Amino acid sequence: MQLVDIFLEPAKVFAAQKEKPTFLVPLLVFVLATVGMILAYFLRVDPTWYTDHILLMSGQTMTPAEIAQAKQFMPAASTQGYIGAATSLIFVPIVFCILALYYLLAGKIAGAAVSFKHGLALASWSSMPTVLGLLVGLVGALTMAPQTGQEQLMLTHVDPLLVKLPYDHALSSLAKGFDLLAFWAIGLGALGWKTITGGKWPGALFVAALPSVVIYGVWLAIALT
Repeated sequence: MQLVDIFLEPAKVFAAQKEKPTFLVPLLVFVLATVGMILAYFLRVDPTWYTDHILLMSGQTMTPAEIAQAKQFMPAASTQGYIGAATSLIFVPIVFCILALYYLLAGKIAGAAVSFKHGLALASWSSMPTVLGLLVGLVGALTMAPQTGQEQLMLTHVDPLLVKLPYDHALSSLAKGFDLLAFWAIGLGALGWKTITGGKWPGALFVAALPSVVIYGVWLAIALT
């Protein structure tokens, strides 16, 4: 089964994808894991506490009147969960399509025969390590105390796995958003690119890592400025 082989024999999976690219199963797994974690968290968190927690995380100094006004405009936690789940159903496939287009263009530049479907398969299958982090978050959400921040459940992220930065720290958002499983996903992406295109490792690593380097690089630049 390819969902198991992608972790145990990834070269075998990508060799199959070269001949007959598929993406629906890994894409569906990613979407379901994302939606499941979001709903599990927002339907169990203490809504009153969550509102205060979000205002605290914003890092802004607010007067009691401003806090009261902000709370009036904030949707309930359960509503945020349903909105987040619905958004994920649309946003996740769009992101995968953007990555597929990136691989398609990279293939044209490299002179390799990479179709959009190949790119979509590559993006989908190489994302499977990230699903493990989502499943950890899902289990955490199902077993957490009601007054728990969502960021505390993401145990594969730099914060809280390696460091615990205060919310007003310049790098807090980046540390809480940086998933260490991204390195595994990049490795799989490089293996997939090398297998599908027949290229060499340096070029494959460059192509696989570039999207993450750009995203996290921009995020870091914004945080530092």
